[in-house]
Amino acid sequence: MDERLIVMGVIGKPHGVRGFLRVNAFTEDPGALADYEPLVDRKGRKFALEWVNGNVAQLTEITEAGRRKIMDRNEAERLTNVELLAPRSAFPEPEAEEFYLADLIGLAARDAAGKTLGTIAAVHDYGGGPSLEISPGALIVPFTKRAVPVVDVAAGHVVVEPPAETVAQP
Repeated sequence: MDERLIVMGVIGKPHGVRGFLRVNAFTEDPGALADYEPLVDRKGRKFALEWVNGNVAQLTEITEAGRRKIMDRNEAERLTNVELLAPRSAFPEPEAEEFYLADLIGLAARDAAGKTLGTIAAVHDYGGGPSLEISPGALIVPFTKRAVPVVDVAAGHVVVEPPAETVAQP
């Protein structure tokens, strides 16, 4: 798969003995996760999802031979912590001057003078707001208007003004 995949949810622990699983959805409306069929995992397996109750779902693996529901707890346990991904093309195009955080990955990061600092390798969000990882050197900067005043996805770059505390001092 050459297309960029976006993590849409993570399979949690089994629920009961019939193969049901808890699923943590990262969509604004958790129920909308099922709309992204097929969801894939990092191994390329394809899944469909049907919500049963709350965050509990019945997963169906989609194979060339057809669809097969996950029906027992042992099989469900093996799926714990599997990420469910959707291709970037499954999302609507953003409005003018909007973008998806996933679209930032791979953009050049430049300083205010135009000097290339590296490339955005990842966007992290551990609950305190997103941050950009710029490689090489693994520079981490908060993704705020102050630290990243310019985002130009079409031109393929961002302008980064890292806070002093994030830059190694000589």
